[in-house]
Amino acid sequence: MSERNLMGRKALVTGGARGIGAAIAAALARAGADVMIGDILDDVGQATAAALVQYGTQVGFVHLDVADDGQWQHAVARTVQRLGGFDLLVNNAGLDVTALITDIEADGLRRMCEVNIIGTALGMKHAFQAMRPGGSAGHGGSVVNIASAAANIVFPSVAGYAGTKSAVERMTRVAAMEAARFGHGVRVNCIHPGVIATELGTQLAKDMVARGMAADLQAAQVSMVERIPLGRMGEADNVADAVVFLSSTQARYITGVGLPVDGGMGM
Repeated sequence: MSERNLMGRKALVTGGARGIGAAIAAALARAGADVMIGDILDDVGQATAAALVQYGTQVGFVHLDVADDGQWQHAVARTVQRLGGFDLLVNNAGLDVTALITDIEADGLRRMCEVNIIGTALGMKHAFQAMRPGGSAGHGGSVVNIASAAANIVFPSVAGYAGTKSAVERMTRVAAMEAARFGHGVRVNCIHPGVIATELGTQLAKDMVARGMAADLQAAQVSMVERIPLGRMGEADNVADAVVFLSSTQARYITGVGLPVDGGMGM
């Protein structure tokens, strides 16, 4: 979606330094939105933000550990100050620690819960507070949470991750209802990416090999693609385009949905 249909919008993208988050930030900027990147990777995030200047919109970077309530408060305040408003949040930051059920470790599971569940919940909290009437931005807006196809399919070694992403979908629906019921003027939706050709997708293939689920990396990738009806892995831009759509006025009557961007894996 290259049309500049987000002119004047003010966005904060978490986990926007690299991968899918960076693709989302770039797509929003191409569509005309001003963009603040929030991430714990300061140097990479600042470089990614600097690259967005080419699209002619305001850009910025703020350090943000999404599991920290105080850092969220600072990040939103900085977004409003830097961009002159805030009406679009993309809760993209996420963590995947794969493990078979017999090998799950509490620390890895706990950290996924902190980032994927608590981070998403805190993001919606501070977005609502800022965007609702009387808030620091106060003109309503949109929240797009990044869940996962893992919430809808069965695959070995992702039980913990799937559980946290299932929570993201359920929180999305409750948040959408609350936002509508209490007059916040905020739409809330989520996206379920499938296997995307990013560092995370490659790591999943490596984990399959390490656990004896595939002979080598190529075999693991072939096995994953065989599960995709469209016959190929997705690209980060596929997810980014869906974010642009859900953030635009073209989706103005859509809230509380989980949109699969998975090549048909979840059918």
